Amino acid sequence: MRDANLPLEGITVVSVEQAVAVPFATRQLADLGARVIKVERPGAGDFARGYDETVMGMSSHFVWLNRSKESLALDLKQDEAKEILRSLVARSDVFVQNLAPGAAGRLGFGAQQLRGEHPRLVYCSVSGYGEDGPYTEKKAYDLLVQCEAGLVSITGTPETPSKVGISAADIAAGMYAYSGILSALFRRERTGEGATLEVSMLEALGEWMGFPAYFAGYGGEEPRRSGASHASIAPYGPFGCGDGEVVFLGIQNEREWKRFCEEVLGREGMAEDDRFDKNSSRVENRDGLHAEIEKVFSGLSSEEVIERLEGAGVANARIRTVRQFLAHPQLEARNRWREFGSPVGPLRGLLPPATLDGAEPPMTPIPEVGEHNEKLFAELGYRETR
Repeated sequence: MRDANLPLEGITVVSVEQAVAVPFATRQLADLGARVIKVERPGAGDFARGYDETVMGMSSHFVWLNRSKESLALDLKQDEAKEILRSLVARSDVFVQNLAPGAAGRLGFGAQQLRGEHPRLVYCSVSGYGEDGPYTEKKAYDLLVQCEAGLVSITGTPETPSKVGISAADIAAGMYAYSGILSALFRRERTGEGATLEVSMLEALGEWMGFPAYFAGYGGEEPRRSGASHASIAPYGPFGCGDGEVVFLGIQNEREWKRFCEEVLGREGMAEDDRFDKNSSRVENRDGLHAEIEKVFSGLSSEEVIERLEGAGVANARIRTVRQFLAHPQLEARNRWREFGSPVGPLRGLLPPATLDGAEPPMTPIPEVGEHNEKLFAELGYRETR
Protein backbone atom coordinates (compact mmCIF):
# COMPACT_ATOMS: atom_id res chain seq x y z
CA MET A 1 0.00 0.00 0.00
CA ARG A 2 1.28 3.45 -0.94
CA ASP A 3 1.63 6.18 1.69
CA ALA A 4 -0.14 9.42 0.78
CA ASN A 5 2.11 11.28 3.22
CA LEU A 6 5.16 10.63 1.04
CA PRO A 7 5.95 13.79 -0.95
CA LEU A 8 6.46 12.06 -4.32
CA GLU A 9 3.45 9.75 -4.11
CA GLY A 10 1.84 9.77 -7.58
CA ILE A 11 5.07 10.68 -9.41
CA THR A 12 6.37 8.12 -11.92
CA VAL A 13 10.05 8.01 -12.85
CA VAL A 14 11.36 6.05 -15.83
CA SER A 15 15.10 5.53 -15.68
CA VAL A 16 17.35 3.96 -18.29
CA GLU A 17 20.13 3.51 -15.79
CA GLN A 18 23.22 1.57 -14.88
CA ALA A 19 26.16 1.64 -12.46
CA VAL A 20 26.01 4.18 -9.60
CA ALA A 21 25.19 7.84 -10.31
CA VAL A 22 21.65 7.61 -11.72
CA PRO A 23 20.59 4.58 -9.63
CA PHE A 24 21.64 6.58 -6.54
CA ALA A 25 19.47 9.51 -7.63
CA THR A 26 16.42 7.40 -8.47
CA ARG A 27 16.60 5.29 -5.32
CA GLN A 28 16.30 8.47 -3.31
CA LEU A 29 13.28 9.48 -5.39
CA ALA A 30 11.79 6.07 -4.57
CA ASP A 31 12.51 6.68 -0.88
CA LEU A 32 10.26 9.75 -1.15
CA GLY A 33 7.41 7.73 -2.63
CA ALA A 34 7.99 7.98 -6.39
CA ARG A 35 7.28 4.94 -8.52
CA VAL A 36 10.64 4.21 -10.15
CA ILE A 37 10.71 1.94 -13.20
CA LYS A 38 14.26 0.80 -13.93
CA VAL A 39 14.86 -0.10 -17.59
CA GLU A 40 17.57 -2.75 -17.95
CA ARG A 41 19.07 -4.95 -20.64
CA PRO A 42 17.39 -8.37 -20.88
CA GLY A 43 19.45 -11.12 -19.28
CA ALA A 44 22.31 -9.57 -17.33
CA GLY A 45 20.53 -6.27 -16.65
CA ASP A 46 22.38 -3.36 -15.09
CA PHE A 47 26.07 -4.35 -15.17
CA ALA A 48 26.39 -3.28 -11.52
CA ARG A 49 24.48 -6.47 -10.68
CA GLY A 50 27.75 -8.29 -11.44
CA TYR A 51 30.25 -6.14 -9.56
CA ASP A 52 30.57 -8.72 -6.75
CA GLU A 53 28.59 -11.41 -4.94
CA THR A 54 29.19 -10.38 -1.33
CA VAL A 55 25.59 -9.81 -0.21
CA MET A 56 24.37 -13.41 -0.13
CA GLY A 57 25.25 -13.67 -3.82
CA MET A 58 24.19 -10.16 -4.83
CA SER A 59 26.38 -7.15 -5.60
CA SER A 60 26.91 -4.77 -2.69
CA HIS A 61 26.61 -1.76 -5.01
CA PHE A 62 23.38 -3.06 -6.51
CA VAL A 63 21.81 -3.79 -3.13
CA TRP A 64 22.66 -0.26 -1.97
CA LEU A 65 21.17 1.48 -5.00
CA ASN A 66 18.16 -0.46 -6.21
CA ARG A 67 15.57 -1.22 -3.55
CA SER A 68 12.01 0.05 -4.05
CA LYS A 69 12.20 -0.09 -7.86
CA GLU A 70 10.42 -2.04 -10.59
CA SER A 71 12.56 -3.68 -13.25
CA LEU A 72 11.56 -3.60 -16.91
CA ALA A 73 13.87 -5.56 -19.24
CA LEU A 74 13.92 -4.11 -22.77
CA ASP A 75 16.30 -4.45 -25.69
CA LEU A 76 16.22 -0.88 -26.92
CA LYS A 77 17.80 -1.87 -30.22
CA GLN A 78 14.44 -3.42 -31.11
CA ASP A 79 11.59 -1.28 -32.48
CA GLU A 80 8.97 -2.98 -30.33
CA ALA A 81 10.96 -2.26 -27.18
CA LYS A 82 11.28 1.39 -28.17
CA GLU A 83 7.51 1.56 -28.69
CA ILE A 84 6.93 0.16 -25.20
CA LEU A 85 9.32 2.66 -23.67
CA ARG A 86 7.69 5.55 -25.54
CA SER A 87 4.29 4.47 -24.19
CA LEU A 88 5.72 4.35 -20.69
CA VAL A 89 7.35 7.78 -20.94
CA ALA A 90 4.04 9.26 -22.12
CA ARG A 91 2.54 8.27 -18.75
CA SER A 92 5.48 9.42 -16.66
CA ASP A 93 6.66 12.59 -14.92
CA VAL A 94 10.43 12.10 -15.01
CA PHE A 95 12.82 10.45 -17.46
CA VAL A 96 16.43 9.86 -16.39
CA GLN A 97 19.28 8.29 -18.33
CA ASN A 98 23.02 7.79 -18.09
CA LEU A 99 23.72 6.11 -21.41
CA ALA A 100 26.86 7.03 -23.34
CA PRO A 101 26.79 10.65 -24.62
CA GLY A 102 24.46 10.91 -27.62
CA ALA A 103 23.14 7.33 -27.27
CA ALA A 104 19.69 8.34 -25.95
CA GLY A 105 19.21 10.70 -28.89
CA ARG A 106 20.22 8.05 -31.40
CA LEU A 107 17.64 5.71 -29.88
CA GLY A 108 14.93 8.38 -30.18
CA PHE A 109 14.91 9.31 -26.48
CA GLY A 110 16.89 12.55 -26.48
CA ALA A 111 15.79 15.51 -24.43
CA GLN A 112 14.66 17.63 -27.35
CA GLN A 113 12.47 14.90 -28.79
CA LEU A 114 10.84 13.76 -25.53
CA ARG A 115 10.33 17.30 -24.19
CA GLY A 116 8.81 18.28 -27.53
CA GLU A 117 6.31 15.44 -27.25
CA HIS A 118 5.73 15.87 -23.49
CA PRO A 119 6.26 19.49 -22.34
CA ARG A 120 5.57 18.60 -18.68
CA LEU A 121 8.28 15.94 -18.62
CA VAL A 122 11.33 16.44 -16.40
CA TYR A 123 14.25 15.04 -18.39
CA CYS A 124 17.60 14.43 -16.66
CA SER A 125 20.78 13.10 -18.22
CA VAL A 126 23.96 12.26 -16.30
CA SER A 127 27.33 11.86 -17.97
CA GLY A 128 31.00 11.90 -17.10
CA TYR A 129 32.07 15.20 -18.64
CA GLY A 130 28.97 16.76 -20.21
CA GLU A 131 27.29 16.63 -23.60
CA ASP A 132 29.77 18.88 -25.41
CA GLY A 133 33.41 19.88 -25.19
CA PRO A 134 36.64 17.96 -25.87
CA TYR A 135 36.02 15.36 -23.13
CA THR A 136 32.49 14.43 -24.18
CA GLU A 137 33.42 10.99 -25.50
CA LYS A 138 36.05 10.24 -22.84
CA LYS A 139 35.27 7.29 -20.59
CA ALA A 140 34.47 8.48 -17.08
CA TYR A 141 34.87 5.94 -14.32
CA ASP A 142 34.75 7.30 -10.78
CA LEU A 143 38.51 7.06 -10.14
CA LEU A 144 39.28 8.84 -13.40
CA VAL A 145 36.94 11.73 -12.64
CA GLN A 146 38.43 12.01 -9.14
CA CYS A 147 41.79 12.40 -10.90
CA GLU A 148 40.54 14.98 -13.40
CA ALA A 149 38.84 17.04 -10.68
CA GLY A 150 42.02 17.21 -8.59
CA LEU A 151 40.59 15.19 -5.71
CA VAL A 152 43.27 12.50 -5.87
CA SER A 153 45.98 15.17 -5.78
CA ILE A 154 44.87 16.36 -2.32
CA THR A 155 43.95 12.97 -0.81
CA GLY A 156 46.38 10.59 0.88
CA THR A 157 49.73 11.05 2.55
CA PRO A 158 52.49 13.45 1.45
CA GLU A 159 54.17 10.49 -0.28
CA THR A 160 51.13 8.79 -1.82
CA PRO A 161 48.14 10.38 -3.58
CA SER A 162 44.99 8.26 -3.09
CA LYS A 163 41.48 7.98 -4.36
CA VAL A 164 38.61 8.47 -1.95
CA GLY A 165 37.39 5.11 -0.66
CA ILE A 166 33.83 5.58 -1.92
CA SER A 167 32.48 6.53 -5.37
CA ALA A 168 32.67 10.26 -4.69
CA ALA A 169 32.20 11.46 -8.28
CA ASP A 170 29.23 9.15 -8.88
CA ILE A 171 27.63 10.09 -5.57
CA ALA A 172 28.10 13.80 -6.23
CA ALA A 173 26.47 13.51 -9.65
CA GLY A 174 23.63 11.42 -8.22
CA MET A 175 22.97 13.96 -5.49
CA TYR A 176 22.73 16.85 -7.97
CA ALA A 177 20.53 14.82 -10.30
CA TYR A 178 18.25 14.02 -7.35
CA SER A 179 18.05 17.60 -6.07
CA GLY A 180 17.75 18.98 -9.60
CA ILE A 181 14.80 16.71 -10.35
CA LEU A 182 13.10 17.75 -7.11
CA SER A 183 13.64 21.42 -8.01
CA ALA A 184 12.21 20.87 -11.50
CA LEU A 185 9.14 19.10 -10.11
CA PHE A 186 8.59 21.95 -7.65
CA ARG A 187 8.79 24.50 -10.45
CA ARG A 188 6.40 22.42 -12.57
CA GLU A 189 3.81 22.67 -9.81
CA ARG A 190 3.85 26.45 -10.26
CA THR A 191 4.35 26.79 -14.02
CA GLY A 192 3.11 23.53 -15.55
CA GLU A 193 6.36 23.25 -17.52
CA GLY A 194 8.83 20.41 -17.35
CA ALA A 195 12.60 20.85 -17.55
CA THR A 196 15.76 19.54 -19.13
CA LEU A 197 18.61 18.87 -16.69
CA GLU A 198 22.17 17.89 -17.47
CA VAL A 199 24.57 16.77 -14.73
CA SER A 200 28.19 15.80 -15.27
CA MET A 201 30.33 13.92 -12.79
CA LEU A 202 33.24 16.34 -13.32
CA GLU A 203 31.12 19.43 -12.59
CA ALA A 204 29.35 17.82 -9.64
CA LEU A 205 32.64 16.82 -8.02
CA GLY A 206 34.04 20.21 -8.98
CA GLU A 207 31.46 21.83 -6.69
CA TRP A 208 32.69 19.64 -3.84
CA MET A 209 36.24 20.83 -4.58
CA GLY A 210 35.33 24.40 -3.61
CA PHE A 211 37.68 24.79 -0.63
CA PRO A 212 40.81 23.46 -2.33
CA ALA A 213 39.93 25.36 -5.52
CA TYR A 214 39.81 28.72 -3.73
CA PHE A 215 42.84 27.79 -1.62
CA ALA A 216 44.93 26.96 -4.69
CA GLY A 217 43.50 29.58 -7.02
CA TYR A 218 44.02 32.51 -4.68
CA GLY A 219 46.69 31.21 -2.30
CA GLY A 220 49.29 30.46 -4.91
CA GLU A 221 50.03 26.88 -3.84
CA GLU A 222 48.30 23.52 -3.90
CA PRO A 223 46.76 22.15 -0.69
CA ARG A 224 49.14 19.64 0.83
CA ARG A 225 48.17 16.02 1.24
CA SER A 226 47.97 15.47 4.98
CA GLY A 227 46.49 12.02 5.50
CA ALA A 228 43.82 12.23 8.19
CA SER A 229 45.03 15.67 9.28
CA HIS A 230 43.87 18.98 7.79
CA ALA A 231 45.93 21.04 5.38
CA SER A 232 44.98 24.35 6.98
CA ILE A 233 43.76 23.62 10.55
CA ALA A 234 45.77 22.44 13.57
CA PRO A 235 45.48 20.52 15.78
CA TYR A 236 43.18 18.37 13.66
CA GLY A 237 43.38 14.63 13.08
CA PRO A 238 44.78 11.51 14.78
CA PHE A 239 46.79 11.40 18.00
CA GLY A 240 48.22 8.31 19.65
CA CYS A 241 47.42 7.47 23.28
CA GLY A 242 49.24 5.48 25.94
CA ASP A 243 47.19 2.31 25.36
CA GLY A 244 48.09 2.14 21.66
CA GLU A 245 44.69 3.44 20.52
CA VAL A 246 44.23 6.55 18.38
CA VAL A 247 41.87 9.43 19.11
CA PHE A 248 40.87 11.99 16.49
CA LEU A 249 40.16 15.59 17.44
CA GLY A 250 39.61 18.96 15.82
CA ILE A 251 40.04 22.51 17.12
CA GLN A 252 37.88 25.04 15.24
CA ASN A 253 38.50 28.33 17.05
CA GLU A 254 40.75 30.04 19.61
CA ARG A 255 38.26 29.60 22.45
CA GLU A 256 38.42 25.83 21.99
CA TRP A 257 42.21 25.99 21.69
CA LYS A 258 42.52 27.71 25.06
CA ARG A 259 40.21 25.17 26.74
CA PHE A 260 42.13 22.33 25.11
CA CYS A 261 45.44 23.61 26.49
CA GLU A 262 44.12 24.22 29.99
CA GLU A 263 41.61 21.39 30.53
CA VAL A 264 42.92 18.59 28.30
CA LEU A 265 46.68 19.12 28.28
CA GLY A 266 46.93 20.88 31.66
CA ARG A 267 49.24 23.47 30.05
CA GLU A 268 47.85 26.90 30.89
CA GLY A 269 50.57 28.95 29.17
CA MET A 270 50.64 26.96 25.96
CA ALA A 271 47.75 28.82 24.31
CA GLU A 272 49.83 32.03 24.35
CA ASP A 273 53.05 30.43 23.06
CA ASP A 274 54.15 32.36 19.95
CA ARG A 275 54.37 29.10 18.01
CA PHE A 276 50.77 28.18 18.77
CA ASP A 277 48.82 31.38 19.53
CA LYS A 278 46.81 31.35 16.31
CA ASN A 279 45.79 28.72 13.80
CA SER A 280 48.20 29.77 11.05
CA SER A 281 51.09 29.56 13.53
CA ARG A 282 49.97 26.13 14.69
CA VAL A 283 49.84 24.92 11.08
CA GLU A 284 53.34 26.30 10.44
CA ASN A 285 54.65 24.57 13.59
CA ARG A 286 52.56 21.42 13.25
CA ASP A 287 55.37 18.96 14.10
CA GLY A 288 56.22 20.73 17.35
CA LEU A 289 52.54 21.06 18.21
CA HIS A 290 51.91 17.35 17.73
CA ALA A 291 54.94 16.49 19.83
CA GLU A 292 53.61 18.60 22.70
CA ILE A 293 50.17 17.00 22.50
CA GLU A 294 51.46 13.44 22.33
CA LYS A 295 53.72 14.04 25.34
CA VAL A 296 50.51 14.34 27.37
CA PHE A 297 48.42 11.76 25.50
CA SER A 298 51.14 9.11 25.78
CA GLY A 299 50.56 9.03 29.54
CA LEU A 300 46.80 8.56 29.21
CA SER A 301 44.52 5.83 27.90
CA SER A 302 42.23 6.63 24.98
CA GLU A 303 39.27 6.54 27.38
CA GLU A 304 40.94 9.13 29.60
CA VAL A 305 41.76 11.35 26.61
CA ILE A 306 38.18 11.20 25.34
CA GLU A 307 36.84 11.94 28.81
CA ARG A 308 39.01 15.06 29.00
CA LEU A 309 38.06 16.15 25.47
CA GLU A 310 34.36 15.70 26.20
CA GLY A 311 34.71 17.62 29.44
CA ALA A 312 36.37 20.52 27.62
CA GLY A 313 33.82 20.51 24.79
CA VAL A 314 36.42 19.62 22.14
CA ALA A 315 35.16 17.63 19.15
CA ASN A 316 36.56 14.11 19.03
CA ALA A 317 36.00 10.65 17.62
CA ARG A 318 37.30 7.11 17.62
CA ILE A 319 38.24 5.53 14.32
CA ARG A 320 35.75 2.75 13.61
CA THR A 321 35.90 -0.01 11.06
CA VAL A 322 32.96 -0.37 8.71
CA ARG A 323 31.72 -3.36 10.72
CA GLN A 324 31.93 -1.32 13.90
CA PHE A 325 29.94 1.45 12.18
CA LEU A 326 27.22 -1.09 11.37
CA ALA A 327 26.82 -1.64 15.13
CA HIS A 328 27.06 2.07 16.01
CA PRO A 329 25.13 2.72 19.23
CA GLN A 330 23.79 6.04 17.96
CA LEU A 331 22.11 4.41 14.96
CA GLU A 332 20.62 1.70 17.15
CA ALA A 333 19.36 4.22 19.71
CA ARG A 334 17.66 6.24 16.96
CA ASN A 335 16.08 3.14 15.36
CA ARG A 336 17.62 3.89 11.96
CA TRP A 337 17.77 0.33 10.62
CA ARG A 338 15.04 -1.31 8.58
CA GLU A 339 14.62 -4.64 6.82
CA PHE A 340 13.74 -4.88 3.12
CA GLY A 341 13.31 -7.74 0.68
CA SER A 342 15.52 -9.01 -2.13
CA PRO A 343 15.81 -12.03 -4.43
CA VAL A 344 18.18 -13.58 -1.85
CA GLY A 345 16.03 -12.90 1.21
CA PRO A 346 15.62 -10.09 3.74
CA LEU A 347 18.42 -7.54 4.07
CA ARG A 348 19.09 -4.70 6.48
CA GLY A 349 19.57 -1.08 5.43
CA LEU A 350 19.62 2.40 6.89
CA LEU A 351 16.69 4.76 6.60
CA PRO A 352 17.33 7.68 4.23
CA PRO A 353 19.13 10.54 6.03
CA ALA A 354 16.25 12.99 5.50
CA THR A 355 13.07 11.44 6.90
CA LEU A 356 9.78 13.31 6.97
CA ASP A 357 7.66 13.30 10.07
CA GLY A 358 4.72 10.92 9.64
CA ALA A 359 6.02 9.31 6.43
CA GLU A 360 7.86 5.98 6.46
CA PRO A 361 10.08 5.45 3.36
CA PRO A 362 8.79 2.45 1.36
CA MET A 363 12.02 0.36 1.29
CA THR A 364 10.36 -2.33 -0.82
CA PRO A 365 12.31 -5.23 -2.39
CA ILE A 366 15.18 -5.15 -4.86
CA PRO A 367 13.86 -6.51 -8.19
CA GLU A 368 15.13 -9.31 -10.37
CA VAL A 369 15.94 -8.37 -13.97
CA GLY A 370 12.62 -7.91 -15.79
CA GLU A 371 10.60 -8.92 -12.73
CA HIS A 372 7.86 -6.42 -13.53
CA ASN A 373 7.65 -6.90 -17.31
CA GLU A 374 4.32 -8.70 -17.31
CA LYS A 375 2.72 -6.20 -14.94
CA LEU A 376 3.98 -3.19 -16.90
CA PHE A 377 3.06 -4.62 -20.29
CA ALA A 378 -0.47 -5.19 -19.02
CA GLU A 379 -0.70 -1.61 -17.75
CA LEU A 380 0.43 -0.32 -21.14
CA GLY A 381 -2.07 -2.48 -23.02
CA TYR A 382 0.29 -5.05 -24.49
CA ARG A 383 -0.99 -8.60 -24.64
CA GLU A 384 2.27 -10.48 -24.33
CA THR A 385 5.74 -9.97 -22.94
CA ARG A 386 8.54 -9.15 -25.34
